[in-house]
Amino acid sequence: MIELGVNIDHVATLREARKGKVPDVITAAKVCEIAGAHQITVHLRQDRRHIQDKDVERLKEVLLIRMNLEMAGVPEIIEIAHRIVPYTVCLVPENRQEITTEGGLNVVEQKESLRRVVGGMHERGIKVSMFVDPDIEQIHASAEIGADSVELHTGAYANAEREQVDKELNRLYEAGKVAVQLGLALHAGHGLTVRNLEPVTKIPGLKEVNIGHDIISRSIFIGLDSAVKEILAVLEKVSSL
Repeated sequence: MIELGVNIDHVATLREARKGKVPDVITAAKVCEIAGAHQITVHLRQDRRHIQDKDVERLKEVLLIRMNLEMAGVPEIIEIAHRIVPYTVCLVPENRQEITTEGGLNVVEQKESLRRVVGGMHERGIKVSMFVDPDIEQIHASAEIGADSVELHTGAYANAEREQVDKELNRLYEAGKVAVQLGLALHAGHGLTVRNLEPVTKIPGLKEVNIGHDIISRSIFIGLDSAVKEILAVLEKVSSL
């Protein structure tokens, strides 16, 4: 079965709107864990707009499932990752003015610096994923610097309309095929929802999806437990075919 990572950043976004203590990020993570999620994903941004250092520290202490720390490859956040030792770090691009991550990491242009980041994580037993667009050159570069996996940015697919949907799916399929051939574990995420997920699950070799905004949004109406379970139901349906 394709595994599910639940991104809980937007629980922290709501909390930080009033700089209070609710909704509690740790409680949200545990609800997702109990509902059957395989992983909790959090993005510790440099501007700390949602997830805070204390959240990452507490999650590491209480989670019984994996923690995936999304992060920019900058010294401050690297130091925190080295100290906390999440199961995986996913290296992502980060711009201060963006609303959300706008595209994949340009591994090709940063190969040497990212190779050092990967090496430092591996020395501490931390797996490393590269969040990249479905671009063959970026996939090859990720393999060359020693990444364990790539997470394909599915935003273009999620935002596509009409004939562009199939075009973007084909890009994902082709990139995924190359990643698997190169020995990389294959993940996908960004903009995925209970409605558009199933075609993505058919990418050969896909091992994991990370979904946040849709789950947290739907939880307002159906509850967090149910929002996680309906995504798991899609993944279970595909795995049984």
